[in-house]
Amino acid sequence: MIKVISGIRRCGKSYFLKSIIQELLESGVNEKDIIYIELDKRGYKNIKTSKQLEMLIDKNIVDDDFKYLFIDEIQNVDDFESLINSYREEGNMSIFITGSNSYLLSGELVTKLTGRYIEIEMMTLSFYEYVDMKRFLNKKVNSNIYLEFEEYIRNGGFPKSLYYDNYEEKIIYTTSVINQIFEKDIKTSNKIKDKALFELVERFTVNNFGAIISIKSIHDYLKNVAKINTDRRTIKKYLDILEKAKIIYSCDLFDIKSKSVLKGEKKYYLADLSIYYSLNTDNRINYGPVLENVMYSYLKSKNYKLSVGYIGNLECDFIARENYDDYYYIQVSKDISNKETEEREYKPFYMIKDLYPRYLFTMDMLLQKRDGVNHVNIVDFIYNNKKL
Repeated sequence: MIKVISGIRRCGKSYFLKSIIQELLESGVNEKDIIYIELDKRGYKNIKTSKQLEMLIDKNIVDDDFKYLFIDEIQNVDDFESLINSYREEGNMSIFITGSNSYLLSGELVTKLTGRYIEIEMMTLSFYEYVDMKRFLNKKVNSNIYLEFEEYIRNGGFPKSLYYDNYEEKIIYTTSVINQIFEKDIKTSNKIKDKALFELVERFTVNNFGAIISIKSIHDYLKNVAKINTDRRTIKKYLDILEKAKIIYSCDLFDIKSKSVLKGEKKYYLADLSIYYSLNTDNRINYGPVLENVMYSYLKSKNYKLSVGYIGNLECDFIARENYDDYYYIQVSKDISNKETEEREYKPFYMIKDLYPRYLFTMDMLLQKRDGVNHVNIVDFIYNNKKL
């Protein structure tokens, strides 16, 4: 199987490849049996055709021993799929590739390599990884882990941002990543006639993360607020592009009673919360959608399949599925310090008739036991790298 490493630009895909190479060398694999090609680096940027890439790979194959092939930024090469598949069919090579997600996850890869590749998706740093990396870099970690969590929310989890010491520099870095995604990934592989319109759709979606969004709601915003009348197919195309570039992730709405996906509306979550703060001057934390986004990203990184649950007119923040038949119902709230909030968060659990586990995640220090619901501190849960 070809291993396709995906994830938003600058989440650490290249370093992941290098860590695999290091592990192979430490396990006794000979250096001559590892071929590593960075197509975005000086010396390789002129490799544009599959024939040129084939000649480069063959030049590095010195004998018939089993090889490990690593190619970074492979989207720079035309018709790479056929070439990579031909090496795969020879059966004497383990292949890892990374590249621009708006291209790698497009129809070309799916069509030419169906059933022959596995996607390994990377996220930006979760909270526990963020703290671990700060310690690794000898950066100061706040002794109050809750204050550190607030910093994580604003600073985001792009690994490189940890090298900067002040908030403004971190946000400038995230802004540069978003601009780079547009210039290197989106613009080159998609025909966007109106960049300003694309940015309006992007900003609306980013600013409404964690809220229910439909193509109609974006169309109405553009028409009534921005005074722009555009085709709904264009809006759908732009949302698809944002998803392929891994800037946003969509989460389906699922009717628990009828066991069916609700069409027309979705929730969107950000690949990294710093994306929101890089596009807005207001750096206050709206804990409702923020904690949902943190929980979504963390559970996704643990390979849970997620949807938003609906039962009647009540919303269950997440239904998390693991394996084939392990389900978890999840509510997320900053706290349940007042009775009204507490009852609102528990109410969907009472409407769900099956017996799968229920979790209420909050930032409360005092956790209650009530009606079989697992009341869990969200900061402690993620900081200690726990699973449901």
